[in-house]
Amino acid sequence: MKKLINAPDRVLTESLAGFAAAHADIVSLGAEDKFVRRRELQPGKVALISGGGSGHEPLHAGFVGRGMLDAACPGQVFTSPTPDQMVAAVEAVDTGNGCLFIVKNYEGDVMNFDMAREMAEGSVATVITDDDVAVEKSTFSTGRRGVAGTLIVEKIVGAAAEEGRDLAALKVLGDRVNAATRSIGIALTSCTVPAAGKPTFDIADDEMEIGVGIHGEPGRRRVKLKPAAEIAAEMVHAVTADLGARARGEAILVINGFGATPLCELYLMYDAVRRLLEPAGTVVARSLVGNFVTSLDMAGCSVTVSMLDDEMKRLWDAPVHTPALRWGM
Repeated sequence: MKKLINAPDRVLTESLAGFAAAHADIVSLGAEDKFVRRRELQPGKVALISGGGSGHEPLHAGFVGRGMLDAACPGQVFTSPTPDQMVAAVEAVDTGNGCLFIVKNYEGDVMNFDMAREMAEGSVATVITDDDVAVEKSTFSTGRRGVAGTLIVEKIVGAAAEEGRDLAALKVLGDRVNAATRSIGIALTSCTVPAAGKPTFDIADDEMEIGVGIHGEPGRRRVKLKPAAEIAAEMVHAVTADLGARARGEAILVINGFGATPLCELYLMYDAVRRLLEPAGTVVARSLVGNFVTSLDMAGCSVTVSMLDDEMKRLWDAPVHTPALRWGM
């Protein structure tokens, strides 16, 4: 294993220290590194809090800032944060109008955020993201997994929160955005968790995993490596077939890298996916290409399609200023 680390048990602490220092104008660290919070809170705004295991950067801490999250709780690599982290985050960022948890559908995350909701004072609601169409159940989840569609929920709901919408309205909006969003991923290699020191799974040089999860969980099946156009066709079919009649109309298209895929390949995949979507009636109105919901050093990518209405498009376009996303400011 070759990694830029000092010791596996200090990766998260030292990474958070560097992250907070690099983006000190936007974020600050909570006590004992329990959470990353927005440096300047907006009084009276419903606070948005998310989190999950580390290793998926910039998700979630990279989306803390104006127009998105007020706090993010980082667990150890691929491990859910603990309920006391979320409770501490609520205490730090709730300015009086409640908090909305945005939680990826993994059993540990759902359980711990639910415990935190019961423990926290004040009003707390939850949006569960489950955009992955690859499998109905996985090693880590009951039902579909929450993957790259989570950032779309965080962006659109974050913009609505900045406008002053109340907790109930934000919960409804978050559920609506999640219901309009579908994702699927493919992996060309495994990832290596620092504490394990070896790849999570074995895969041959001429193989790929269709429908892989962001922790290296198995997907639909393992097949021989295909040309990019054929990979794109299978991913588009999986997403549009699941959307059904809803696939017609304007959409956000996100091509998300898993950490080790060059941007030139991600843009190549964007071109292939867009060419297949638009003849089928899915008009790509907004785009995002890059590494946003990663899996450490895994090679591969995911495709996310989120169908838009006028309100969602306006909220997506609203200004945002976070370490990972910045526009309109």
